[in-house]
Formats: sequence, structure tokens, C-alpha cells
Amino acid sequence: MAAIIPQSLESEINIRVSKIAESLKKQNVDAILLGSFANVYYASGRVFSGYAYITCDGSVTYFVKRPVALEGENVKYIRKPEQMPEIIGKMPTTIALELGTVSYNSIERLKNVFNGATVVDGSVIMSQIRAVKTEYEISKLKTSGIHHETAYGNIKKVYREGMTDVEFQIEIERILRNEGCLGLFRVAGDSMEIYMGSVICGYNADIPSPYDFAMGGGGLDDSIPGGCNGSLIRPGNTVMVDMCGNFTGYMTDMTRVFRVGSIETPLALKAHQLSIDIHHRIAEIAKPGVEAKMLYETAMQMVKDAGLEDYFMGHKQKAGFIGHGVGIEINELPVVAPRSKDVLAEGNVIALEPKFVIPGVGAVGIENTYVVRQNGLECITNYPEEISELY
Repeated sequence: MAAIIPQSLESEINIRVSKIAESLKKQNVDAILLGSFANVYYASGRVFSGYAYITCDGSVTYFVKRPVALEGENVKYIRKPEQMPEIIGKMPTTIALELGTVSYNSIERLKNVFNGATVVDGSVIMSQIRAVKTEYEISKLKTSGIHHETAYGNIKKVYREGMTDVEFQIEIERILRNEGCLGLFRVAGDSMEIYMGSVICGYNADIPSPYDFAMGGGGLDDSIPGGCNGSLIRPGNTVMVDMCGNFTGYMTDMTRVFRVGSIETPLALKAHQLSIDIHHRIAEIAKPGVEAKMLYETAMQMVKDAGLEDYFMGHKQKAGFIGHGVGIEINELPVVAPRSKDVLAEGNVIALEPKFVIPGVGAVGIENTYVVRQNGLECITNYPEEISELY
């Protein structure tokens, strides 16, 4: 048998549960029921099938379906959610359910379980809580960042002349897994799916994708229309590498650009340097209390001043953001977008990705993961930012 919360994590989980309880109390919500893997992991330190039930006074009960080998005073095994009321006893008047995460049928079933209770959206509550990381969470992110950097440092070693983007990505995936990557890009939201990231070469960067990612790509099959598409890596084209940084359950996001031979198009070199300059400028001004949309506006103004708006965040199809929170999932709050209502707080962890697509060359620009601190952004993905030659 294993304790549901490892002893080393007890104080950390207590901090997280206290944050949840405090938020519930402020919003006059009696309890929250968490069943999505990301939120269960946040509330317990592990993934299990079942629910974490947390009240506004800070008590927590873990209702477990699977696995059967977990133990603890507050662990209760159930076969179905209808068993929870008898264990809970006094039922809540107001309950927060994950309306933005869990399926409609599951929500309707849980409403019947908590019959008579007013239901509010727990997905919003949890996304706001998880946006501000504890120092323990930041340490996990920094560890992922170190491994991410190490893996990227080995990318050049696996390139061979005549490779396709698929062959190159497979070798990069092998590097990442050998470095300890868990192999899962946990993504939130409807119609969002990705394997271990994207390697996008040349013209493929300009092929629109249905996914809400910064870059598209045609993919290998219409069933997964995104990312590498079998393109030959040719001299004069860029190869953008945006691969999974999940080494600890907390993900860093990092993009770098590689080339074979020289890039003869000044526009591509100008755009790549502008991406770096945008990072450095935003790192100075992104402090607690700053509106996230101001970061977007700053980047957009720099792009307009350089006359590069036609290529910014895509060419044929453009992304509507330049950054996003990261953590347990790759797309958390805050969102750096023109209509974002988010305000930066110390402990936010954000990935900035001001990128460009240059027709005939490919994608350029970088992505780094940062921690919001009182004096600006602390970068935790410190691999060299210039376009690197593969041989």
C-alpha cells in the first residue's frame, strides 16, 4: 500500500488545499469536487481515478476508484459517485464542479449526486488558483527547464544530411525521452491535442492548422493535421523545434530555430532578431500588477515599427496570442492576448512565443518560459537564442 500523499509532499499539498479553501470562502462556495486528472494531481500530488472533495474550511476527502493500493485517513474507496453523500454527511449548499473540463453527462450525474445544491464553475476557480505557482512548483518547473535545455543541446548531434522533418523529430523525441521526458503534453481545452511537440520545416510553417497553437503545419495525416509533414530539410529553410518539456509533471515550453547552410533572406534574420528583442523588452516590463494585454500591445507595437506585421504569429493564418501560462498543463493562465483580462501576479509562469512565418524560408522566433518576479521575468529556459546551424 502507498500513502496517497507522499510524506515529502504533505506540507506542499496542505498549502494548495489552503489556497483552494481560501478561494472558496471568498466566493461563498461550500465545497469543490475535482475529477480531472490535472486538478486531482494538483490537489493530491498524484493522478488517480476518482475525486478530490475540498471544503471551504480546508477539509479534504479523496474518493478513489482506481488504483486500489492507496491509503490514508481521508481516502475513501467508491465504485460510483452516488456513494459520496453518505460519506460526506452534511451536504454543501453550494458546490463547485469543473464545468469547463468535465463532460456534460458527468456534470449532470454529479448535479444529481449533490441534488439541491447551487452549482458554480470550479474550472474557473482552479485555473485562477493554479496560475500562481508555489515555490515548490517553480522548483519543479526549473528542473524541467534544465533538462529541456540539456536535451536541446544535443539536437545538432542527431541531424544527418538528407533527413526529413519526421526523421529529425523522431531523433529529438529519443533525446528528450533519454533525458527523462515523461512524453505527455497535457493540454486543456476543446479540440486541443498534440503528441510530443512540433518540428516544422520550411513551407510547412505556412500551412494552417485547426489547433489553437502559435504554429500550424500540415501533419502526416488528416486525422492529426498539425506539425511535421514529411518535408525534406533543405538548405536555406528554417527548422523550428518546439518540443515537450515535461520532465517533472510541470512543463516548460521552449522553441528554437535551426538551419542547414545559410539563411539568405534578410527578412527572416530581421524577424528572428525582433523576436529576441521582444522577449528582452517584455522581460523588463512584465511585473506583478501589469495587465497581460499590455505585453501583447508592446510586442505588436515593436512589430509594426519594424514593418513585420504581415508575418507575425503566422502568415496565411495568425494566432491571436503571443504567450500563455504553463504548469501542469501547457496552456494555463495568464493568457497574453489583446483582449486578455488577466493581470500578472508574482508566481505566474508564462511562456512567451512571438514568432514569424516568412514565406519561402519558414518559421523564425523563439519561445522561453519565465517566472513573474517583482523586478520582471526570470527565464528558466536558457538555451542560446540565435538561429543555430545544424552542420
